[in-house]
Amino acid sequence: MVYSETLTASLEDYLETIFHIIAQRQAVKPKDIAKHMKVANSSVTGALRSLSDRGLINYAPYDIITLTVSGTDMAKDVIRRHETLRDFFVKVLALPEKEGDEAACLMEHSIPRLVLERFIQFAEFIDVCPKGGSKWITGFSHNCDHAGAKDNCEQCITQTLEELKKQKLQKKQELLPKLPLKDMKPGQRGIITKKMNKGQTGRRLVEMGIVTGSIVEMERIAPMGDPIEIKIKGYHLSLRKEEAEEIQVELIK
Repeated sequence: MVYSETLTASLEDYLETIFHIIAQRQAVKPKDIAKHMKVANSSVTGALRSLSDRGLINYAPYDIITLTVSGTDMAKDVIRRHETLRDFFVKVLALPEKEGDEAACLMEHSIPRLVLERFIQFAEFIDVCPKGGSKWITGFSHNCDHAGAKDNCEQCITQTLEELKKQKLQKKQELLPKLPLKDMKPGQRGIITKKMNKGQTGRRLVEMGIVTGSIVEMERIAPMGDPIEIKIKGYHLSLRKEEAEEIQVELIK
């Protein structure tokens, strides 16, 4: 079962393009879409009518195009699939960014939900596993570039065990950096260790995937510190400062 059985791959591409143009320019016209996707104006018109008939966009000739609530949700879903696949191909499989992005474009329209979630879980597992991380990815990339060379396995295992011992010793000697989510800097990533949000707010955050043990990345902080934009489990989410203040994280070095 795929995410959307009502949209073709082409219509999903149009929906994704509309979302990105609105995010960049706050407004989108058919000519903007045609230029971005490098297609004829007649093709854009047909796609816009189909999306409008499905209640995903507000469209009228010669007027500004906007996304409906359903359209926004579906566009975000398409983008999540694309970004998750691209990040996995680039960060885990060590593919060049161009090839990883192209592969994501081909797969994003048909990947089953369970498979996508496993991609995310595997990438997060590598982040926290002592045998994973950037060094593991570098080793895998070297292995691919040298036709599956395994001449360095013993040294790699020995080095991993030594580093694990050092990490355990370091944990005993000093506390790993822990701080409220609101104090993370853009680009930093951490593991949620404690969440004190109660009531309706707490339940809403759980529904968004903000639970202990999840890996969260700080993306942007508004000039006045509110709202805060994060990425978790492939989703881009906005939190109020007071919500983020009650979420404790342990930074990933």
